Amino acid sequence: MNVNMDLPLKLFKRGKVRDVYAVDDQLLIVSTDRISAFDYVLPSLIPDKGKVLNQLSSFWFQNTSDFIPNHVVSYRPEKLDRFKPFKNKIKKRAILAKRISVFPIEAIVRGYIVGSGWKSYQEKGEICKIPMPDGLKFADRLEEPLFTPSTKAEQGHDISISLDEVKNIIGRESAERIRDLSLSLFVRVRDRLLEKGIVLADTKFEFGQNPEGDIILVDEIFTPDSSRFWKISDYESARAGGQTPPSYDKQYVRNFLLESSWDRNSTPPQLPDPVIRETSKRYREIYRMITGKGL
Repeated sequence: MNVNMDLPLKLFKRGKVRDVYAVDDQLLIVSTDRISAFDYVLPSLIPDKGKVLNQLSSFWFQNTSDFIPNHVVSYRPEKLDRFKPFKNKIKKRAILAKRISVFPIEAIVRGYIVGSGWKSYQEKGEICKIPMPDGLKFADRLEEPLFTPSTKAEQGHDISISLDEVKNIIGRESAERIRDLSLSLFVRVRDRLLEKGIVLADTKFEFGQNPEGDIILVDEIFTPDSSRFWKISDYESARAGGQTPPSYDKQYVRNFLLESSWDRNSTPPQLPDPVIRETSKRYREIYRMITGKGL
């Protein structure tokens, strides 16, 4: 497992989870086993997490390219001569991508009323300032998915913003195009996952614009770090009891940290081995459930 990849290339950016290297006019994006929670990168690693994130993004980029183009140049950069010297480090963890201008917003789509959306609905009858009908219950499927964008913070919390605010930031045409693409992508994949017995509760996208002015998908899509997945059977039984369905992402880690003595304002603690193993298991399981194969 690697905390940082430390490849013999020019480091372009080191995010919470990914190490990005500049390669001429392209980017080598490498998913590590790092995990973040509550705006901190934890000192523990989750085995195979980076492989799951990269392989799932690659799966979905390839399965949505007929609908919207993306930034990927190569899904197997370890096969290219330039990267062969360290192919074992990046195999299944990396893509080679175009370097393009990225819009400074998170495009979030919610299909179910849970999490912060449920809390806001209880307090104000709205989700991200969008008025909602009376009588909704916890974890209800929304009649129509909601586009609830946010700012994209390098540090700290993202902040929910309205579509009008997005228009002010990136322009009306781009904002409306991103909204429409996000909602259509969500519905398309939501329906496909339901056939596999998986509920897609919510997700987020990032978009960029190529030199020709086309809006394209970037970063990651439909991964456990960008989406909330439930098994249909878990969803139905948990909802009946008014509980949050167990999800296939890092919520297991968040729950451990919430129950610990950590104050969320200091260096995070190491995760116990059982928490690491269970979290890794959940990442690998959702990969298998979605793709039908193991890593």
